[in-house]
Amino acid sequence: MKNLLRSLVTLPLTAFALLANADDGQPRLESIHLNAGIHNIQAEVAQTPEQREIGLMFRKTMGSNDGMLFAFEQPGKQCFWMKNTLLPLSVAFVADDGTIVNIDDMKPLTLDGHCSTRPVRFVLEMNQGWFAKRGIKAGERLLGQPFAKH
Repeated sequence: MKNLLRSLVTLPLTAFALLANADDGQPRLESIHLNAGIHNIQAEVAQTPEQREIGLMFRKTMGSNDGMLFAFEQPGKQCFWMKNTLLPLSVAFVADDGTIVNIDDMKPLTLDGHCSTRPVRFVLEMNQGWFAKRGIKAGERLLGQPFAKH
């Protein structure tokens, strides 16, 4: 009887938690602090194949200085698309030392490929226009824990 009562109490709480996550995509990932010059970024880190595959799919909102950093095991030509992604995004392809290789804008819900112009291990997605509004271009460096010191 006690277990049944506990189940009846926890069931609505579990349903509420699932609905809260369903409303704005998947649960949040662990995040790190990055800098682009004087600009602060709070980036969730997608480092497993599953996390990278899901990325920002189904999210309806993202904070103005929030983003997602995709971390790969080896440098390679990284290509991204916007399948099931509701937010317009700008994507920066980033070398191991934090240097931005190239930046591209991506339209929501499209399968258009957006690729790095040379092999990289890191890709940073931000709200569309974030880099342009701050004058951040290819060749500039991001600072933070994942980027090797050179």
